[in-house]
Amino acid sequence: MNEIFRKLVRLQKLAFIAGTLFLAFTTIGIFTDAHAVAVSYLFSYVFWMLLALGCLLATMLHCLAGGDWGVVTRRIFEAGSMTFPVLALLFIPIGFGLHELYSWANPGMVAADPVLKQKALYDNPPAFLLRTIIFFVITIGMTLRLRRWSVLQDLNSTTEPTIKMRTLSGPGIVIIPFAATFILIDWVMSIEGDWFSTIFPLILIAGGFLAALAFVVTTLVWLQRHPPFENVIMVKHFHDLGNLLLAFVMFWTYIAFSQWLITYSGNQPHEIAWYLSRTTGGWKWLILLVVIFYFFVPFFVLLSRSAKQSGRVLKRVAVLILIMNVLAMFWTIMPTFYPAGLRIHWTDLTAWLGIGGIWAGIFCLNLRRHPLLIHQFPQPSAIEPVPVEK
Repeated sequence: MNEIFRKLVRLQKLAFIAGTLFLAFTTIGIFTDAHAVAVSYLFSYVFWMLLALGCLLATMLHCLAGGDWGVVTRRIFEAGSMTFPVLALLFIPIGFGLHELYSWANPGMVAADPVLKQKALYDNPPAFLLRTIIFFVITIGMTLRLRRWSVLQDLNSTTEPTIKMRTLSGPGIVIIPFAATFILIDWVMSIEGDWFSTIFPLILIAGGFLAALAFVVTTLVWLQRHPPFENVIMVKHFHDLGNLLLAFVMFWTYIAFSQWLITYSGNQPHEIAWYLSRTTGGWKWLILLVVIFYFFVPFFVLLSRSAKQSGRVLKRVAVLILIMNVLAMFWTIMPTFYPAGLRIHWTDLTAWLGIGGIWAGIFCLNLRRHPLLIHQFPQPSAIEPVPVEK
């Protein structure tokens, strides 16, 4: 077993231990404030689920479009998407805590709200859970098939497995976001029963894809010091990944700004209420922080060709994007439950670290199960290799 696989084994064990302990600490919070625990768990769970979703979409994108960037990142994206089976199990606490999170899950509140009454045929616990099950069946099924064919391609001299991956990824890259739209409406948008936005799920999906890119860039910079990456990673790989980061930073900002502009222009009370609760107290400073460090700073840094070709600079930008992605998700969900102002509960951290620890452990387990590079990768050419950064 080489050095990188030994490190992955150690990281896997530490992640599982940390995740289990932090989830145990989070469970203790149920006895003091069950509502806060439910909200913290939802925020944390949605973040890690979107990260896995972004990894799955990136895998499909590379199967369809190809490109050198996917040669060195395919296994990382696949390992991230292979966390879906565990995420399905980690959803169970949300299923038991529906009454703490959603007004439509409380018969008394439904009876008192005309809007919730009209939505009762769609927004009810059995329908909610059925749509969730369908979503996980689709995502897990596609993830396992893509992974199986990817591994078979390493053992096969023909291109049949690759053709199968491409054939599935064509409709899959449409079906997965479509299914995720219903789920994100259920899990996130429906926490405010009287608010609607057709572009809202797309904002979350784009954020998940951006987080997946940032996570993979960070992981790749760490892996480039070790074989088999040390003689394979080139300047072009980081340049392509930097361009993808720049593109999705702009795309996420564009659709997020579009939602705000349309809401501002419409000036409808039931629409602007969502933004009013998120621009009062400490929440306005949080979104200002996100605007500066989730868009402006990455945007101007990634405009530089030299920055995109430097693994060290790209890693710093990627880490910044990941941190801001967490804060953006926090800002999206939490003000619904704490509209008076910014509030941070200790379970926000323990739930995020708990789910994240389990997610990271499964990620390491899947990453080390198979060769870190897909078998049929192009040999280094005249392109200048990226120097290993100590």
